[in-house]
Amino acid sequence: MRIAISVPGEISINDDAELRLASAGKLLVLAGVARGLAAGTLAPDEVVEVRDADYVNGSGLLGVLSQRRWTITDLAVLVASVSDNTATNSLLRHLGLDRVTDESARLGLIRTRVLDRVREPRLPSDPPHFAVGTAGELARFAALLDGQEEWTRTMLGWMAHNTDRCLVPALVPHDPESRKIPDKTAPGTIWVANKTGIDEGVRTDVGVLVGVRRIGYAVLANGPTVGGDDHELVRRVREAGVEIAALAGVPRPHVG
Repeated sequence: MRIAISVPGEISINDDAELRLASAGKLLVLAGVARGLAAGTLAPDEVVEVRDADYVNGSGLLGVLSQRRWTITDLAVLVASVSDNTATNSLLRHLGLDRVTDESARLGLIRTRVLDRVREPRLPSDPPHFAVGTAGELARFAALLDGQEEWTRTMLGWMAHNTDRCLVPALVPHDPESRKIPDKTAPGTIWVANKTGIDEGVRTDVGVLVGVRRIGYAVLANGPTVGGDDHELVRRVREAGVEIAALAGVPRPHVG
């Protein structure tokens, strides 16, 4: 088992280890869309048709919805909120892997990269993973999401709709339905915008916590893909979440 935790300037544990990201790697696709919208190279009402080859099992809703044509922003919201695999593949095809890679590099994501489309199952002939990266690069990326630039406001808005709060925020008080980006929150609570990744032997969480301070963070936990203890991965990530939330101003819970 390998655990990597990073909060820029605060916590650095194995933050340069290159680990599997699972769906946390979808942040790179979302960033490519958000930056394209801000630059005017993509239009929010631009329609993308979901093709047969885009459909894939696993997380998401498009597999059970009848509509095949969606705006680029609709697809981004589906990726951010329910980690939709099919929407991810549609956006990645529309943007192109090279464009996602180039935009990521501009943001300092060099060892953090999308390797392939989402596949279920992933065969030996396919690239080994959807995405890999380091906690250090991802935490620095999260710290960029301060709402000052248009693309960062877009990213935070999408990430605030994430329905999965089972990892870093799980043990700390927060409103999972709060979407408005605050400057700070009431004492003892946090505001969350995050993206998780869950696969066999993978639990990852990257995002922003806002309490009395704004914190960008990344927690990556990797274990064996077969015969590992995913519950232990979850426990370790949640414990890291308590420590990270303390930096944002939420007291650690008393035990006993």
